[in-house]
Amino acid sequence: MYFDFRLWSLTHGVRLRILWAVFIGLLTAAAGVARLALLGWLLAEVFDGRGAESLVIPIAGVSGVVLLRGALQFYKEMVSHHTAARVQIALRANLHEKAMQLGPSYFNKQRTGDTVLSLVDGVEQLETFFGQYLPQFFVAILTPIGVFVFMAFLDLPTASIFLVSATAALLLPALFHRLNRASSTRRRDAYGEFGADFLDSIQGLATLKAFGQSEAQGRMLAVRARAVFKSTMWVLATNAFSGGLSIAAISIGAAVALGWGAHRVDTGGLELSVLLVILMLGVEVFRPLRELTQLFHQGLLGISAASGVFAMQDAEPTVVDPKTPDHDLSEMEPTLSFEDVTFSYPGGRKPAHDGLTFSIAAGEKIGLVGPSGAGKTSVVKLILRLYDPDGGRVTMGGVDLRELSFDQIRGHLAVVSQDTYLFHGTVIDNLRFGNPDASPEQIEDAARASNAHTFISALPDGYGTVIGERGVRLSGGQRQRIAIARALLRDAPILVLDEALSAVDAENEYRIQEALDRLMEGRTTLIIAHRLSSVIGADRIIVLDEGRVTEEGSHARLLADGGIYAELMRDQVVSAGSNGRSPKIGLPSPVGETPEAFANQAAEMAPTEAILRAEGMGWLQTTRELFRLVIPWKGKLTLTFLLGIARFASIIGIGVASALAVAAVKDGEPFGWLLVSLGVLAPLAAVLTWLESWVAHDMAFRLLAEMRIDLYKKLDQLAPAYLARRRTGDLVGMATQDVETIEYFFAHTVAPAFVAVVVPTAVLVTLFTFDPILALTLVPFLMIAAASPFLARGKVDQLGSRSREELGLLNAHAVDTLQGINEIVAFQRAPERATEFLARAREAVRIRLPFFRELTLQRAYLEITMGIGGLAMVGVGAWLVSEGRLDSGLLPLATLLAMASFLPIAEISHTARQLADTLGATRRVFAVHSERVQVEDGAGVAAGGVLREPQNSRGFNGALALEMDRVTFSYETMNRPALDEVSFGVESGKTLALVGPSGAGKTTAAHLFLRFWDAASGSVRIDGADLREYRLGDLRDRIALVSQDTYLFNASLRHNVLIARPEACDSELSEAIKSASLADFVDSLPEGLDTVVGERGMYLSGGQRQRVAIARAFLKDAPILILDEATSHLDALNERAVRNALDALKSDRTTLVIAHRLSTIREVDTIVVMSDGRVAETGSHDELMLSNGLYVRLVATQVGGD
Repeated sequence: MYFDFRLWSLTHGVRLRILWAVFIGLLTAAAGVARLALLGWLLAEVFDGRGAESLVIPIAGVSGVVLLRGALQFYKEMVSHHTAARVQIALRANLHEKAMQLGPSYFNKQRTGDTVLSLVDGVEQLETFFGQYLPQFFVAILTPIGVFVFMAFLDLPTASIFLVSATAALLLPALFHRLNRASSTRRRDAYGEFGADFLDSIQGLATLKAFGQSEAQGRMLAVRARAVFKSTMWVLATNAFSGGLSIAAISIGAAVALGWGAHRVDTGGLELSVLLVILMLGVEVFRPLRELTQLFHQGLLGISAASGVFAMQDAEPTVVDPKTPDHDLSEMEPTLSFEDVTFSYPGGRKPAHDGLTFSIAAGEKIGLVGPSGAGKTSVVKLILRLYDPDGGRVTMGGVDLRELSFDQIRGHLAVVSQDTYLFHGTVIDNLRFGNPDASPEQIEDAARASNAHTFISALPDGYGTVIGERGVRLSGGQRQRIAIARALLRDAPILVLDEALSAVDAENEYRIQEALDRLMEGRTTLIIAHRLSSVIGADRIIVLDEGRVTEEGSHARLLADGGIYAELMRDQVVSAGSNGRSPKIGLPSPVGETPEAFANQAAEMAPTEAILRAEGMGWLQTTRELFRLVIPWKGKLTLTFLLGIARFASIIGIGVASALAVAAVKDGEPFGWLLVSLGVLAPLAAVLTWLESWVAHDMAFRLLAEMRIDLYKKLDQLAPAYLARRRTGDLVGMATQDVETIEYFFAHTVAPAFVAVVVPTAVLVTLFTFDPILALTLVPFLMIAAASPFLARGKVDQLGSRSREELGLLNAHAVDTLQGINEIVAFQRAPERATEFLARAREAVRIRLPFFRELTLQRAYLEITMGIGGLAMVGVGAWLVSEGRLDSGLLPLATLLAMASFLPIAEISHTARQLADTLGATRRVFAVHSERVQVEDGAGVAAGGVLREPQNSRGFNGALALEMDRVTFSYETMNRPALDEVSFGVESGKTLALVGPSGAGKTTAAHLFLRFWDAASGSVRIDGADLREYRLGDLRDRIALVSQDTYLFNASLRHNVLIARPEACDSELSEAIKSASLADFVDSLPEGLDTVVGERGMYLSGGQRQRVAIARAFLKDAPILILDEATSHLDALNERAVRNALDALKSDRTTLVIAHRLSTIREVDTIVVMSDGRVAETGSHDELMLSNGLYVRLVATQVGGD
């Protein structure tokens, strides 16, 4: 057997508890040995002709031993479960603390799904290791020694046989230790890869669906799921073979002991009474070893899972927090300085900074501008000390950051990052991230200053509204305003704004800029921005290019110099007038956001933890659904059933042959053939055990792979609407842990349940042939045993289901933490996140321990039933012998048969914990499958309705290319429609722009054209055909989308662009990259297009990610373009080049543009102004400027801001 010293090291602080559990386990084993030794003695007394009445008191004594063993077993298991719970909580606390120490620089290189499996599932797997395997390991080692001492008093040769066979059973699996560990590690890697890719896929499902690649992604995940199956079967093969050797050693040892004893009785070297004790002990002496073998698979999975845990524990942070910082910053001047800084991200990429030198004085307001990828955001990461420079130094208050603690550095900073991350929770939870001690008045003041109070107040529960993972239920501008309010609450002496207004519309930008101007007074401020309005008022502007300072000065001076800055800002200066203000249009009253607009944008689900509930199906219905899944595998199921019967037949056959051999010895008859039978049956039992396990698990894990594939397919059908109501960490937990749990039903319940009926029935028939009273004696005990798995079934199932839900919540919290770790460290909220995580972990334990208590009671109850049942058989059999109705030689056989009849029931009972988990997990999986698919495939549009013919012609049938006709649409549980009687259309080859305040319904309209949702009423049409008529793949083939939230997958840059059109050739790919102004960036990468971009494209800047999205649109070459804030993250130089390319691309395409920067849509054919989910006005730019309506006010606000 295996012992892992590294895992043992995790038991520090609970080792006395483990030793106590081992001691109780040894007492339990001793009680078991005593029970069967006394049974053997009782049988000897019957052989000697003692009457049944004289055995009443000894039988009562044995009954007491049976009860004692059951009580000891219950106590030992509960001590072990409590110990395991303590280890789990301590380990989770340790891992969470380690994760915070490793920080963003480590996790930016890791896969979130894989790491979460270690943090949650890996620790959960270790419960079996610490709670059952580890104590049983020591009991299995020590019990044979105790049995040897006991048996040595009766017969030293037999004691030696028992000891040798037990030692062999313990040591033989060690021969396969290296092979087992290697296969377990491969399985863990495959499992981690599946989890990571599943998370990546569901978080990027909207992007996959937009480009028609969700089915292709599903095929990739199917390969991953089947790789988990194959690697698991390798673990099972090596594990089952080594376990089979243990079973063989046990069976052969018992057979040899019995055969040798029979020979010696026959020759007068041993008393018959001792042989009867040997016969009974053959069942119990190896029981701790058998129970350890049953835990072997879970123990190996625990060791396998531990590899991920240890990988995190062993990782070294790239940035180390000094334990005793030498400087007191209480009186520090809030200054920043970069002194000849050189910095490259790990992985050999081009340097982000190369001799970067600049300084910011206390109270100075500095603007930092430059092209995408110039190193601006890297400046923020170095200031926060997420990384250390390779050369030079970064100082705060004149002190090198490496000499300051993380808390000292980050306590002086308030940051609004380019990639705003909001956590699942309420609005107020996210605002308090900036200052947990802020009063309600301070929170509201900050929200008003960021122009967020109005829309927050309009949400269903105001500041208490749950906003979803990453703030998914808010628009981009709303998320950014909450991030700004969060920074305002921080009230730190140094303020860093990294593209803080990139997703904010014009009127909100102007008002927020006013608030920021007030906030920046007296504070040291670094403003990173592409927009002129953000930096024009800075005391000094620094221009970065290629990682170094190329220009520096005031706005006016830099414009006059005519360098990079002038090029970057030229278009914005022209649109705003030479002095940065509009000379023609006075600034009107600010355009506010009506409560209705934000009620429309409100949460897409009722406020809840968004964790899938394990409810809705009773255990009978759940079991029926599982049986329905296994029907296609009825061949393997039948084979498993037959092998199970054969296995128990061989095990019972060993007992039968042994009992018959004893009877033959007693009667002086030949017994050689029975010993030969034992020699055949002992190894046969091991072989059949291996075969049954292999076939059952092969069927089960194939089914699990298909369940994982089907789960993704269902989520693909439901996305993106359904995903907005769920937490992706929970869904990953479902695809990994929940589905894995269902294996116990397929491998350990379905066929064994039939075996548990057949074997006891066969035993009863056999006993009936001996004497009907024997069968009738056993029936009530079998009925009680059969009922044991159903005792308190409702309570057990409820606790098991609650446990699955709590693990789902742990998974979701872990994903949120890992993907939001930049914000956690920047705002110094690691202790609060750890407290939340450990509260959830303790809640999981609080639910789990009563669950274990119920199951342990059931097992103790079953153990007592089995013991009393065997004892009753001896007592009734003794009476039948005394009455002359039964040959005394058959009594040992009847007793062994009676005890054997409980074995298949006991096996099912031992999986009761997993079965309860299985039912809870199944309910959660089927909750997804029972969701109604809201967007179904259409029948298909006839050839005349095709937008683009194969030869690139763009013939239309005379209808509007894109059209909404009185469309009304509401998100789930919304108070008001997101779109209300909206009508507009655009002709083939023309461009239409949607503008309006945040939450007006612009992005919703774009998503309806892609059929992410269907309108409640009205019609959405392409080329005159209602979208419901199109096949979804055909529809999305016609549209190229550039969304405001670009999603990149953890794959190569090539793969991420080719998502648009996987069959594209290299020349088409190169042309698309060139058109998106990505060519120079690609050339700078060490592996070019084959460079992996990281999870969500984290290795790229915001502008670079957006250009990848634009390259996809060029590559797709679809007849319809939808550009949703397509260039909001681009600097002016790249934007100008990209816009020129987009203008060429739009020349013979129908284009829908959504934009906040109104200067970018002046030349479009038609502008539709939206407000509060309705069309407010429609016309060209010139026409709308004459109308003096909402459009004029929007333009005036933006120009005034600029």
